[in-house]
Amino acid sequence: MRILRPLTSKATYRRWVYLVLGGAISVPYLLFSAVAVPSVLPFVTTAEQAVLVGGAITLLVLGGTAFLPAVHVLESTAVRELLDDPVPDAPAKPRSRPGRRRAAVMFVVHVVAGFVVSFFSLAAPVAIGVSVSAVFTGHLFQTDGGGEVTVPAGWSSVWLPVAFTLAAVVLVYAVWVVGGVLRRVAARLLGMTAADRIAQLERRTGQLAERNRLARELHDSVGHALSVVTLQAGAARRTLRTDPDFTERALGAIEESARTALDDLDHVLGLLRDEAAARTPQPALTELPTLLDTTRLAGTDVTASIDGDLAAVPAVVSREVYRILQECLTNAVRHAGRVPVTVALAVTAHGLAARVANPLGSGTGSAGGGRGLRGMTERVAVLGGELSAGRVDERWEVEVRVPWGS
Repeated sequence: MRILRPLTSKATYRRWVYLVLGGAISVPYLLFSAVAVPSVLPFVTTAEQAVLVGGAITLLVLGGTAFLPAVHVLESTAVRELLDDPVPDAPAKPRSRPGRRRAAVMFVVHVVAGFVVSFFSLAAPVAIGVSVSAVFTGHLFQTDGGGEVTVPAGWSSVWLPVAFTLAAVVLVYAVWVVGGVLRRVAARLLGMTAADRIAQLERRTGQLAERNRLARELHDSVGHALSVVTLQAGAARRTLRTDPDFTERALGAIEESARTALDDLDHVLGLLRDEAAARTPQPALTELPTLLDTTRLAGTDVTASIDGDLAAVPAVVSREVYRILQECLTNAVRHAGRVPVTVALAVTAHGLAARVANPLGSGTGSAGGGRGLRGMTERVAVLGGELSAGRVDERWEVEVRVPWGS
């Protein structure tokens, strides 16, 4: 029956634990109030004044500590575990000022409601025990003035334990109701504010952008290395017996390309695991001669023209343009075959211009037209530059311009 559901539902007793936790948290505040009232406010003379002043002090201290970050974590954890997680997308610690105020209000409501429910939870079994004893002894309880409240002994007082037992059952229903109300209050107070949702969206956008950047890093670095390794391995197999010197150079190129790819892979995995010690420096334009030599070892005739100081290029531009040139060389090796490649790079005080060109060859007429070209476009867009790629007189050309300075 639905009317008996609160008595058997696990949610009721989880809510009870949540409220008893609030009552337990209230004990240090009550002790502080009991000590502070007589020592700080000696003009308090009556019990009524002591209760009022003590309650005011307790609420002030409770409200002040409710803003502590550790309190926010405790409250959010208790709500999540004991109130069936009404706000699954809420952060453990609210980041905005309104969010912190609302979390503090939730903590105060939790402690106050928990104190009331805990008081009756502790009083209920005591009252039932006293009422059962009163049936046999006729003694119920003593008053503050020394008087005694009695009831008739025997069957005429059996209604007392029955009434207190029913009151305990009513307490279970009260816990179910209060817990449900607090669950709705938590959904309203601890739910994400507009500022929190915007901040979360910004973090997710940043994470997606970082994942895309790491995917480009792997595509450019590992793709280049595997292209060189594939060509060199094939060449080494064909010349193993006829040209040992060339075979040795090819195996050296394979070793160097594989080592570079492993370093880049270690760098990307270090970023994914957030291990600073595992992050190796990213290659930049100062390592362009090594990249050109590795490509030449793959059997590609590369002619390079470098004008300007590569070390003077801003670090972020240097890293991104290096990856763009690496992708261009990879596409030339993979798609055009053994064709001559021309690389021209000019660095000035106001920007950088790079151009990579090669005949279309017999492989395909759209070298680099897939993910690689999209990745290069994204890199240049981040730098605020321009990229053009396409056929020019039976050649495939990629041109990059990145300005900086005034």
